[in-house]
Amino acid sequence: MKIAILTSNAGVEHSELADPRQTVLDQGWDLDLLATEAGEVKTVTGDTDPTDTFTADEAVKDVSPSDYDALILPGGTINADTLRLDEDAMAFVKGFVDAGKPVAAICHGPWALVQTDVLGGKTLTSYPSLRVDIQNAGGTWVDEQVQVCTAEDWTLVTSRNPDDLEAFTAKIVEVFGAQA
Repeated sequence: MKIAILTSNAGVEHSELADPRQTVLDQGWDLDLLATEAGEVKTVTGDTDPTDTFTADEAVKDVSPSDYDALILPGGTINADTLRLDEDAMAFVKGFVDAGKPVAAICHGPWALVQTDVLGGKTLTSYPSLRVDIQNAGGTWVDEQVQVCTAEDWTLVTSRNPDDLEAFTAKIVEVFGAQA
């Protein structure tokens, strides 16, 4: 398995990047951290307090969804809002969905799915402030710790916030592992 984690270069919620990243590595899967630009990815806690930095392996414009088996979209309000305005990042996300590959998104991460107009008929969860955006994009929003929506075309794993990371990462292992 080769997994992509996609972020912007700043404002990524630390635990929503670090925990899924470690889970993927613990599974022995290959992992690339992709960002809008190659280089430093700055993380925060609670959207405001700077924490660690990570290094993006590649800029998203330099890779293809065909290079990966699954995608993870961490949250962080600034990260998610910045990411959804990047055309290369949105083309990458849309390419994953079009190819029927599984996607996992937590907290504000589903904004990328709203932006790419792929939520019609999907049931998902997110940070509560995305509820109306998800509904306006044709999705059904639920207030659950983790939600898995499997349809004919692709599988989506979502969670609400960092408090849900244990359930989120367990479902990533289950759903992505079933693709291996």
